[in-house]
Amino acid sequence: MSAGAENTLPAQKADPPEAEVRFHALVQSPLRSGLLRFFCARAPESFELESLMQIFGRMRLDIDNCLRELVGFGLARRLELEDGQIRYGLQPPEDPAIRELLDGFRERRATVSHEDRSPAVQRFREMIGRDEKMLVVFEWIRTAAKSDISVLILGPTGAGKEVVGRMIHELSRRGTNRFQAVNCAALPDALFESELFGYERGAFTGAQERKQGRLELADKGTLFLDEIGDLALVAQAKLLRALEERRFERLGGNQAIEVDFRLISSTNRPLDQHVRDTRFREDLYYRVNAFSIRLPSLRERATDIPLLAQRFLSRYCAANGLPEDGKAFARDAVDRLLHYHWPGNIRELEGTVSRAALSTPGRTIRAADLEFLHAQEAPGHGAGGRLSSLADAERAHVLRVLQAVNWNKKQAAQVLEISRGTLYRKIVEYDLEREQKES
Repeated sequence: MSAGAENTLPAQKADPPEAEVRFHALVQSPLRSGLLRFFCARAPESFELESLMQIFGRMRLDIDNCLRELVGFGLARRLELEDGQIRYGLQPPEDPAIRELLDGFRERRATVSHEDRSPAVQRFREMIGRDEKMLVVFEWIRTAAKSDISVLILGPTGAGKEVVGRMIHELSRRGTNRFQAVNCAALPDALFESELFGYERGAFTGAQERKQGRLELADKGTLFLDEIGDLALVAQAKLLRALEERRFERLGGNQAIEVDFRLISSTNRPLDQHVRDTRFREDLYYRVNAFSIRLPSLRERATDIPLLAQRFLSRYCAANGLPEDGKAFARDAVDRLLHYHWPGNIRELEGTVSRAALSTPGRTIRAADLEFLHAQEAPGHGAGGRLSSLADAERAHVLRVLQAVNWNKKQAAQVLEISRGTLYRKIVEYDLEREQKES
């Protein structure tokens, strides 16, 4: 081959340096990329591992592994403070080539993840504290969103069951379609069928025109049945038929309407006990409970109460034109929050913080500003002669009977002269737990 022919061969492109290959592999992970962008945006600051878990809604192991890789590459620093606290922040690279790669990474527009676009996810992240129980729930939500499986969300009143239902919907393939919520507890039995299936004009007195039911409106989307445990047996039978056949007829109509929907249900009732008491159909129970997610009560993660209260207080201040630190809790107010049993859970805590902030004239919220809680306080924190509410009295009596019979529920129900099903409901409603004796 002549020299001229050799010159016509294409030039071989040099392989990128190893550091560049490693950098691009590092930022390919959405979590590592998110952590790096977060550090870059807050370069002078450093953060605890627990704070990063809350911000990104990920488990400790996931965050820890990503931080270890960023530190190992030299893009993040690990600071060990004198008090033993570990914090993480940005480590500006010394290598000019890596610094150039980092500058290019920062200039590129960040990809907004599906989770970050979800309003329900943002609402749920506000409910996450330092206790990992809610992060475990987050992982269950991510798993449930990957398929159309029926989900049953268990948890006490005010724990955020509808927020979780909306998250599953918004993160699923049906997220761009409708989410139809039906509150079964607030719906009289006589209206359930017309609300769920709709009706034709003239189907009954007052039916002036055709109305689509929630089931029809949920086509291609999600039907959320809140407090499904409160449905009457007749309504359960009609719901079961619609679930099995994926078709229904409007009231007063004779045309079958086919629907494609995903079912998510919630309850604060012990449905398994309701099945044993024949108050909930067993075949429907297995239909709605293909995958279950249990939300912890606020008392189960009591260490989160001060953090969540402060978060709600900052949001209240921002919404009302005050600086985020415009109001603050005194130590005695935090103690009052910690000693209250929170039967209304997250919803009650948020409402309590807003009410206290509104009614407190000064900057500091004190225990006296929370008197309306009628707290179930621990020994040594007397209520100053204040009378207990009926709910507080009932809760204390049920707990006292359970402790007296060593938590034998059959015996406790006999003493209280109620059914075991009612006893189970009250245990869930009042968030009663058996104390573990120290060994």
